[in-house]
Amino acid sequence: MMRSGNPVLNDKTFTRHVDLTGDDRMTLMGTVHKTAFLLILLVAFASITWKMVMTVNAEGQMVAAPGLFGYMIGGAIGGLIFALITIFKPTWAPVTAPIYAALEGLFIGALSAFAESKFPGIVLQAVGLTFGTLFALLGAYRSGLIRATENFKLGVCAATGGIFMVYMATFILGMFGVQIPFIHGSGLFGIGFSAFVVVIAALNLVLDFDFIENGADNGAPKYMEWLGAFGLMVTLIWLYIEILHLLMKLRSR
Repeated sequence: MMRSGNPVLNDKTFTRHVDLTGDDRMTLMGTVHKTAFLLILLVAFASITWKMVMTVNAEGQMVAAPGLFGYMIGGAIGGLIFALITIFKPTWAPVTAPIYAALEGLFIGALSAFAESKFPGIVLQAVGLTFGTLFALLGAYRSGLIRATENFKLGVCAATGGIFMVYMATFILGMFGVQIPFIHGSGLFGIGFSAFVVVIAALNLVLDFDFIENGADNGAPKYMEWLGAFGLMVTLIWLYIEILHLLMKLRSR
């Protein structure tokens, strides 16, 4: 059985879209190329947003303009809409996945500008740790050091679901002015929670690698390369946000 903690790549994603003929098959390299394209698109739009919202004050310090929250909210909502479209209409992924990456670029650019204005140098650290984690886990997966066994998959999926429930509870309770204590603070509990979330987000990359490899082996149609790339982007964006959040907590102590 193919399983992933990523909601984009569930156990029916590829098995219901199988085509075993010729050049129309999904390939690993095709997915890698499309993932690279989506990353370039995200970075390009994030850079544009960064330049639009970051200014230098009289003391020579970089500060974020108030308008950054508009880009942040617009990018987040737009990205969510196109993510849902991609999930429910996977045949549209060649169009919706690039739009998703561009919109998330607006969100990531604004979020990064906000973090950088508070803690100079933090964005470069978060980017380095995100890509370092990606390549380290990819190397460990390809070498066989990490294997996506059924127990491994079940554990990561369960932990991912638990984190999602905690975040949903935090969001809903926050609407009524109720805060879950310690989780978002910079104390030891808050830092420990963020570190745990970073680990689970990183392990989801292993599940994504395994899932895409199985999809290629099962002869999924060519357009599913876009869906596989989109799923990896969802996990990478989540990982970057969580690493950035963890670093902000550490820097604020």
